[in-house]
This record gives sequence, C-alpha cells and structure tokens, in this order.
Amino acid sequence: MLTAEAKRFILLVIFFSTAILPMLSIAVMALNSKFDLLMPNSRDQIVPLLFTSGFYYIGFILLGRIHFLPVIKLFMIASVLLIVALLLISFKWKVSVHMSAIGAVTATFFALSFRGGINPMTAIVILVLTSGLIGTSRLALNKNSLLQVAAGYILGFILLYPVIYFL
Repeated sequence: MLTAEAKRFILLVIFFSTAILPMLSIAVMALNSKFDLLMPNSRDQIVPLLFTSGFYYIGFILLGRIHFLPVIKLFMIASVLLIVALLLISFKWKVSVHMSAIGAVTATFFALSFRGGINPMTAIVILVLTSGLIGTSRLALNKNSLLQVAAGYILGFILLYPVIYFL
C-alpha cells in the first residue's frame, strides 16, 4: 500500500509531466511571433511534440523510482512512443493528435479489461462515444481530414493496446 506522500508524488509527477509542462512550453512558444498557436501545418507540431515527449519521458523516469502499479509506468512509456511516432509522422503528414490520444485511452481500457477478464462496458461505450465526438469536432472545425482523424485514432490504439495487454 502506498503512503499518502507517495500518492501525492505520483499525482504531481503525472500532472506536471503530462499537463503543466507541455502547456507551459506551448505558452512560451506562443510568445514568438513566428509560432502559430493553431498549428495548421504538420511541421508546426514538431517542436511541441518534441518537448512533450521529453516531459512524458521525464515523468516516466521519475515514476520508475516508486514501486507501484506497473500499468501506469507502461502507459507513460507507451505514451512517449506514441508521441515520438506522431513527431516522426509530422515531418511528412498531419495526423490528428487529439484522436491519437483518445485512441490510446480507449486501447488502454480495452487492454486492461481483456487482461483482467472484466467487462467495463459503460466506460468503453463512453470512450467510444467521446472518440466520435472528438473526431466529429475535428472534422467540423476543419482542423483535420477524415483520413487524418482515422489515422490518428488507429495509431493511438495500435501503439498502446499491445504494450498494455502483453507487457
């Protein structure tokens, strides 16, 4: 059982490495007049994805010092792999980062439910509906094409599922 201090440390590491630091890096980049916060081109995503992958990796390293649920550490390192894949793809093509994220979360729920032999149907239905809403919003806002939305979701799902299920 983890102490209250260890739980606080885990939450702080995850919150800072996955939310605060990536947002701060984008805010700092937005101070540069050449940086477009809307990131309309695939190449505009390269620097933010590079920073974000580094922040996620730092979070993974810090979490490695605590012995607790290995699934969370697996999710962090698989997320790093997903962000690096998005980074590499961004050199040539734009993929929906939002859809890859929700695809990864959906894959994690599927993998954990199959691995644990449980049936969290409500959570999976909510995730699939949320995925549809996010994909629809990306299309309605003309931020991504249907192919970019589908590729993002599939990429997130395909990269996270085997890591969580088999490791």
